[in-house]
Amino acid sequence: MADDASASAGNSPRSEPGGLTPAGPQFIVPDWPAPPKVRALATTRQSGHGVGAYASFNLATHVGDDAAIVAANRDLLGEYLPVAPRWLTQVHGTRCVDAETAADGAEADASFVRSPGRACAVLTADCLPVLLCNADGTVAAAAHAGWRGLAAGILESTVAAMRVPGGALVAWLGPAIGPAAFEVGDEVRTNFLRQDAGAIGAFVSHGDGKWLCDLYALARRRLARLGVQHISGGGYCTHADAARFFSYRRDGRTGRMATLIWLEP
Repeated sequence: MADDASASAGNSPRSEPGGLTPAGPQFIVPDWPAPPKVRALATTRQSGHGVGAYASFNLATHVGDDAAIVAANRDLLGEYLPVAPRWLTQVHGTRCVDAETAADGAEADASFVRSPGRACAVLTADCLPVLLCNADGTVAAAAHAGWRGLAAGILESTVAAMRVPGGALVAWLGPAIGPAAFEVGDEVRTNFLRQDAGAIGAFVSHGDGKWLCDLYALARRRLARLGVQHISGGGYCTHADAARFFSYRRDGRTGRMATLIWLEP
């Protein structure tokens, strides 16, 4: 996490790293060339409410956790946000919605904002969260990009919804499963290579028709093809870091972290 900062619950999301209080969550604050009016953070699993597989800061309602505990975690998160998140029902698709006008629970895998009314939010536990904004700070977006979403075009549809040329955007890649842990089959590799032969470098043979897949590399290629030149983040592995991150591949029954972005007035 060399290119990002931590912020404890005792600080604002832009604060310098500080001591973690037992009762409060710890955030990852992106270190990227976003304008000051664009704010963003990624949650970790540390120091919220929850026990067992969901310890201790699960923010997802669909994973079998106690609804009251999830609500308490969302309330806790809300204490550190100036606006409410727009929660989505994620389906590994390509739909991107306006976070201000969409209904909570809208079926989509990305959202964007053009004013300070709402925070875009995506939930992940190995899939890749991608944040985008323009240099003027007039539009921002968050996308849920697992391999299915990447292959289907979630980043392309998100940039299209933002209505800003890719060259005017900056991106941050949040915590996801790393290239040493993400094993996929031939069908995944074939899917990507059919669309982009240059994606071959994102796959390393793991024997018996299996491949280690670099989601970060695939996302960078997709963003670069859209014209995005400034891409930060991508130094995490949710699978390897059980202390900080939920991981579906590692644990099966588990919680979800949130990655959020919003605009200030």
